[in-house]
Amino acid sequence: MSKGYILKRLIRSIISIFIIMVIVFTLVYTLVPRNSIFSGDDGIRKLSAKPDDKTDYMYNIWQKLGYLDFVRASDYFQEKYAMDSPEMTEALKPGSKDAEEFKALYEGKGYTVETYTKSGRYYAHKDTPILKHVLAWFGSLVKIDTPRSVQDENNPDLKRGLSFGRTESGGLALIGSGTTHKYLIYTDSRFPWLHQNIIKFTFGDSYPTYQGMDVMTVLFQSQGTEAKRPVTYATGLEGESGIIFGSLTYKYNLDRMDRNKFLDNYATFQTQKNQPSMIGTSFIMGIFALIISYAIGLPIGVLMARKKDKLADKLGMVYIIFIIAVPSLAYIYLFRYLATRAFGLPSVFTTYGASDIRSWILPTISLALPSISGLMLWTRRYVVDQMSQDYVKFAKAKGLSQREIFNGHIFKNAIIPIAQGIPASFAGCIVGGIITESIYAVGGTGKMLPNAIQQHNNTMVVALTFLYATISVLSVIAGDIVLTKVDPRISLTEKAGRS
Repeated sequence: MSKGYILKRLIRSIISIFIIMVIVFTLVYTLVPRNSIFSGDDGIRKLSAKPDDKTDYMYNIWQKLGYLDFVRASDYFQEKYAMDSPEMTEALKPGSKDAEEFKALYEGKGYTVETYTKSGRYYAHKDTPILKHVLAWFGSLVKIDTPRSVQDENNPDLKRGLSFGRTESGGLALIGSGTTHKYLIYTDSRFPWLHQNIIKFTFGDSYPTYQGMDVMTVLFQSQGTEAKRPVTYATGLEGESGIIFGSLTYKYNLDRMDRNKFLDNYATFQTQKNQPSMIGTSFIMGIFALIISYAIGLPIGVLMARKKDKLADKLGMVYIIFIIAVPSLAYIYLFRYLATRAFGLPSVFTTYGASDIRSWILPTISLALPSISGLMLWTRRYVVDQMSQDYVKFAKAKGLSQREIFNGHIFKNAIIPIAQGIPASFAGCIVGGIITESIYAVGGTGKMLPNAIQQHNNTMVVALTFLYATISVLSVIAGDIVLTKVDPRISLTEKAGRS
């Protein structure tokens, strides 16, 4: 396997992802009317009787989402005058010398200067070019937590450094001071048991749905009600809480409750809920669906090929044609109806929740149904193709048994293209199933993207597009690597093999 080939593929992949993101940003931030983002925001409706406050609110949101740069005259004059001083009041009056100076300055910078409806004061705004928006987004995508991350004027004596120790729950940890997170690396009883907070992806805050929550928190934080347990805080205080001590982050303003629990400013935390996260739910369901698909689809596909044109082959083709011809919405509803009647399984995921295995059975099998048919079809096709090759005839002429020929040659060659698709199938588990999760009311990521588009949650749309594009591109590279492991004859170079 050529390292140069992999490096070139990675570079091409990064370029492809960048182009995809430019297209997405152009669609979302240029072609979709920006006023549509407020369609699901109840806060703006409450400001309908206060036009100036409504204008401020809208432009602040647009600035936060990267649409534009927004400057109020009052913010500009704070550098010159004290807030609410007579000089400030005079400067803000329409037509004053200072106000006209503000207008001329920002118009010279290419800003559009307007006045508030009620007060008549000036404000300026300037649209952010798409390419600049994309570059800024990529520039803030990765954050590295260091002992210089926290800058708190009210805590000038904050010690900065790293040390080894344990979390309050007893796990081993690399402890930071001056870092945003208290525990940069730590262990606990939650999968995958070893966690890190040094490198974090930042996609921005979700808006208008899940308003104020970071996109990564929305996707990866556990769901449901708080799973409380007996805990002992650093101060010795005991209580019942679902606190995840490894998630402690720096809090600038402590209240009385914080001081009762913690010995330092690391007092903001996440809590463990009783259900998996959105991505966790989709991944669990997807992994088991993937296992079911390969466990059923591969052997039946092989059987169909070996019994070509016989009963087993014809029955398999009936299933394949049924899955291809009938809309997935129809056969999933049919399967759900028959299974609930015959076995008494819940028709929706929320009946018993994620803690009950019965909740997972129907959506997992429904998700596997189309994959099973696809694997049956392609396995049959590849095996039949190999069975007609000349080397099979030569093997028979040498006196090899049918079993030896099949296990030693036919199946080994036929499985190569199937193996290449395993990484993509594995990656697809994270994406989730839109139709399946909607029918069974599963709280996964499958319906996140269409919901985000419908709700004009641009931050979520951009983040999910980036995640899905990255996963898809990397899965293709992983598929090529798998090919070299399954068949060493394949060389990943520019001159031989795949390019």
